[in-house]
Amino acid sequence: MSRSVQNTHIKKQVRSLHEALIDIISVINRRQGDEMMIREAGISLDRALFPLLVGIERRGPIGVVDLADRIGRDYTTVSRQVAKLEGLGLVKRHASKADRRVSEATITPDGKAMTDAVDRARERIVGGMFASWDDQDIEDLVRLMRKLADAMTARSEPA
Repeated sequence: MSRSVQNTHIKKQVRSLHEALIDIISVINRRQGDEMMIREAGISLDRALFPLLVGIERRGPIGVVDLADRIGRDYTTVSRQVAKLEGLGLVKRHASKADRRVSEATITPDGKAMTDAVDRARERIVGGMFASWDDQDIEDLVRLMRKLADAMTARSEPA
């Protein structure tokens, strides 16, 4: 009996959850947000390369096709942009150890220094947003967002 009550409650919340996720993704995807982060971090980087550099640092070594899929861009575009990052000395590309046909990107020490600057900027910006939140609310948010991300990732991966 409690299972069907829980399902009814979830059905009522799915639209609100979806709307909140759309709002969050919209803010994250805004050009102004990346530009502000780059400015706040004190780095010089083309805005289009910014999410790629961060993605490579967070998920690397990562295949270029996988990276393109994760950020919703065309593989050929991402491949050219990763080549630009490589030319700047921020990432390096190499053949995957698991499959030599796959090109993987990894962060270089210069790239890591840049993403560290971005992390510090993000902490300053987000710290201001959460200034009025209590510690438990922040911990709950982080825990539940990780739980949601893990569930969504598991659901989207091939069986």
